[in-house]
Amino acid sequence: MDSGKMTCTLALAVFTATLGSLQYGYSLGVINAPQKVIEKNYGHSLGVWSERSAVLSENGTEEEEFSEAGQHPAVVMYWSLSVAIFAIGGMLSSFLVGFVGDLRGRVKGMLMVNVLAIAAGLLMGLCRLWKPHIMVISGRAVMGIYCGLTSGLVPMYIGEIAPKAYRGALGTLHQLAIVSGILISQVIGLDFVLGNDDMWPLLLGLSGAPAILQTFLLPLCPESPRYLYILLGKEEEARTSLSRLNGPYDATSDLEEMKREKEDKEPRMSILTLILSSKYRRQLLVALMMHLSQQLSGINAIFYYSTDIFTRAGVSQPAYATIGVGVINTVFTLVSVALVDKTGRRTLILAGLGGMCCCAIAMTVGLKLQNDYSWMSYVSMSAIFLFVSFFEIGPGPIPWFIVAELFSQGPRPAAIALAGCCNWTSNFIIGMTFQYIQALLDCYVFILFAALLFCFTMFTYFLVPETKGKTFDEIAALFQKGRKQRLKDNTELEQLKTSTDA
Repeated sequence: MDSGKMTCTLALAVFTATLGSLQYGYSLGVINAPQKVIEKNYGHSLGVWSERSAVLSENGTEEEEFSEAGQHPAVVMYWSLSVAIFAIGGMLSSFLVGFVGDLRGRVKGMLMVNVLAIAAGLLMGLCRLWKPHIMVISGRAVMGIYCGLTSGLVPMYIGEIAPKAYRGALGTLHQLAIVSGILISQVIGLDFVLGNDDMWPLLLGLSGAPAILQTFLLPLCPESPRYLYILLGKEEEARTSLSRLNGPYDATSDLEEMKREKEDKEPRMSILTLILSSKYRRQLLVALMMHLSQQLSGINAIFYYSTDIFTRAGVSQPAYATIGVGVINTVFTLVSVALVDKTGRRTLILAGLGGMCCCAIAMTVGLKLQNDYSWMSYVSMSAIFLFVSFFEIGPGPIPWFIVAELFSQGPRPAAIALAGCCNWTSNFIIGMTFQYIQALLDCYVFILFAALLFCFTMFTYFLVPETKGKTFDEIAALFQKGRKQRLKDNTELEQLKTSTDA
């Protein structure tokens, strides 16, 4: 869209779509804060939490003791499954993003999958009616399936309705909603709010609340004009959708762009066809590497390790320091929203990855020397905050929407599905293996991430083009130009080889 206008309808459509992203972020963070409380309830349900009679403590007063149910193998297994099943659900459902998005449209697709979110919220919110561990695990699995779908549908829809001038900023709102959801879950997960023995089912059940609001708002949102025109051939409906999104203006230029894309487009591609296609190989490589750089950057390791670092630094309430990290997360995502359409995607990704690489080295030095020099603890803490800041400037938000920019309508759903699966899979691998890598490398674990970040920085510098302010056709042309040059070079090489042999 070339109108460059921000209308109330467009704002409503983007807000409504990102409610799914908010729900995704909330579901990511909500399980962590009340861990001990949930483990205790799992222990009661499994019959392994034994309450001892009152005993005399050292000072002679009576106090009630509890066995460490969280140490019981059954509780550990069910707790680990409660965390991991979310990512497994996301991995599996991410393959269906293209199918769901094309089945009845982007808006109706988001509307349909809300059934999953509401069902998941009810399973977790009513978990005390049966066996809490079974109900929570089931709810987390269903919520993971929902989040795997919405993490692809939301960027796809926003990327297709956003005017070219605002495409980056509006695309970044997906990540802003995710980090806002994480922050909200951290705050209301505190023990004096909802993260306590009485209220924790409500805390988990609220995961499905945004879906209820979104269900009422989605019927007010226009369908993607690109979907209507390019896939369905409904020009008048696409024109009407454009008018609703961008106000009264001449939509001819937008429709002409869509017409060219429709004429050039291949039929809707399957995931296997896209993988085997040489035409889109470079775009696919860039898309997958962007998502790998997001998850293998070590950002999740920071969240796993931050509480321990804050504790070792003498912070009496590490939970509040972790919330501080969440606030930084949100603030710098807002910075990215303001900068992405001015400085460009490539510039912000390079700055973010390079800055994170330096911070990872600083964290390693701080962790190694903080036992010898107390002030090194503050180096570690500062490095954590800066690491998160650099992540949210570029590597956090941009991979989610840049995939929709790199591909035309035909291969776009399959590309988003593949990128989403790559994101969920690498997230799952880091979550499952980080504790073992940390045990093996100790404080040097961040050197590993620094090396990965350096490689991702070099990849971005040499192979990722700038997409700011370009139409979908112009972006595709950037890759086709490189492809044609490589084909030309190969042809000349073959001719030279033939003439030499002759």
